[in-house]
Amino acid sequence: MSYQSLYRRYRPRRFGEIKAQTHVVNALRNAVAEGRVGQAFLFSGPRGTGKTTTARVLAKALNCTNLQDGEPCCECDSCVSVEAGTSFDVHELDAASNNGVDEIRDLVASAALGTPGRSKVYVLDEVHMLSKAASNALLKTLEEPPSHVRFVLATTDPQKVLPTIRSRCQHYEFHLFGATDLAEHVRWVIGDAGLDIDDATIESVVRHGAGSARDALSALELAAAGGGLDDDDSLVVTIVESLIESDAAGALTALAKAMSVGRDPRTLAEEMVASLRDRLLSVLAPEVVQLPDLAKASAADQGKRLGAARTVRAMEVLGATLIELRHAPDPRVLLDVALVRLTRPETDTSNSALLERIERLERAGPPVAAAAAAPQSVPAAPPAPPRAIHQPAPKPTQPPATSPPAPPMPKPSSPTVNTPPTTTVPIVAGPTQPPAAPVSSLVAAPSGDMPSLAQLGQAWGDVILKSLRPAVKALFGAGKFVGVDDTHAIYALPNQTHADRCMARLSDVQPAVDQHFGRSVPMRLIADGSVAIFPVVQSASAPTSSATTPSVPRQSAPVRSAAPAPTAAKAPPETGPFDDDEEIDLAALTPAHDVAMSSVESLAAAFDGAVIIDGN
Repeated sequence: MSYQSLYRRYRPRRFGEIKAQTHVVNALRNAVAEGRVGQAFLFSGPRGTGKTTTARVLAKALNCTNLQDGEPCCECDSCVSVEAGTSFDVHELDAASNNGVDEIRDLVASAALGTPGRSKVYVLDEVHMLSKAASNALLKTLEEPPSHVRFVLATTDPQKVLPTIRSRCQHYEFHLFGATDLAEHVRWVIGDAGLDIDDATIESVVRHGAGSARDALSALELAAAGGGLDDDDSLVVTIVESLIESDAAGALTALAKAMSVGRDPRTLAEEMVASLRDRLLSVLAPEVVQLPDLAKASAADQGKRLGAARTVRAMEVLGATLIELRHAPDPRVLLDVALVRLTRPETDTSNSALLERIERLERAGPPVAAAAAAPQSVPAAPPAPPRAIHQPAPKPTQPPATSPPAPPMPKPSSPTVNTPPTTTVPIVAGPTQPPAAPVSSLVAAPSGDMPSLAQLGQAWGDVILKSLRPAVKALFGAGKFVGVDDTHAIYALPNQTHADRCMARLSDVQPAVDQHFGRSVPMRLIADGSVAIFPVVQSASAPTSSATTPSVPRQSAPVRSAAPAPTAAKAPPETGPFDDDEEIDLAALTPAHDVAMSSVESLAAAFDGAVIIDGN
């Protein structure tokens, strides 16, 4: 007897020998045993899953003279002739090469003729290749065939079969072999054929089979012949490993090696996508991965190291490359570019690549330079001596002899309003406190131990002021920081009354400022001269000078109208509410004007320098 290929020698002869298609086998065997076989069947599924083999077993069972529980005996003349391909009861037609109307009309014409057996079975392989006209010519006979005629249509692409044909058939779907079932079948064939194949070769055979029994047995026959198997999967694994390590050189080298042995770029890209899919599934749903045990473990390890996000991005990039390969003059260039984009995200400007770069930076942690520049520890500041600024400074009954007398407060005596001087005089909160320097010099060069004016303003508005008690917050909310010198942070307030009240509550604010900056930041309170001018408060022991006391130039504080209200006096809105139990210094309050202003006078007071020509 001439030599037969392994997939032909070990082709199943009975329903019980068909592997991995239990749902199809049970249904057909029961139908044959009970005599309820339909007139037309549609077998669909990937190549090498047993569609044509099952059709032949069904044909043998329908004509077997010694049927046993729906199984053919494979010994009677009918079974032997079917296996030999000489039976007049079974007619196989390749619809890929006989897809015209004439061939189908001949088949329909011969369907009514009798045969030696009980049933005449027509097996049409690759039925989706039939032309539309040929399919329509088959419809009527397929719907109402002679009582002894059975049709078995096989296809790898059932979506291309006309719906009218599918609706007239019992549709059975064949599945790919699982890795475990295929490996078991290969080992059984090796044992029965007496082949000497090691486990590593079996793993490679199962991987080449990819769920197809015929492909696996063909690969096994090649390995048994001593030709060996090209481990194409190892190149794909190497490329995936290069993606994990972001090794562009390694990925391009593996791709060049695959091209040098004649691999098709498009086929290789498809294998890479399939391999990445196995890595993704090994992380998200390991139970659906159809790989041998060793390959499954390797895929799971690579999938965890590559990560789901990078795997999905790689599949998307390679999928887009597959579409572009159709019209590319040199497909290798597109694959090279795709691998460089996947191993070097900085060369890719897509959103997914930018996101991968950000995630990589987050995993790497803060840069070394930034960590080195960060302060290791902040030396504890020595405890500050008791500050007289926390207590309201006593007001002298008369200014020191060497100090210039304070200018008198202007009083409006006419509808026109005199604008107060624009200079401001700081209030020294303590007997030994030196006078404040001008703001222009304070802001220019703050000490390294003191925060800058910008830092003070941001921390004050965002954190410190919000943490104060409501009464204290209302008092200090009307002021702002206007400068910084080497020892103090200068805080300006609208007037002396407001400043006195703030100095009484400074002990509630100073700890919050020190705690926020982690060091002592003494505050110095000054009165803003845009509203009024107040003399400097000094003690008798403070150093005096015949020169004029330095003043702080007015910053960009809003100019408030000096016109008195036409109604009874009320507290200025900028001072805010105070505690109910707080004592009020009546001497510090400013009396309201006795004479109410008319509307014309109020309008003239609102514009500096306005003169009333006619009061009527």
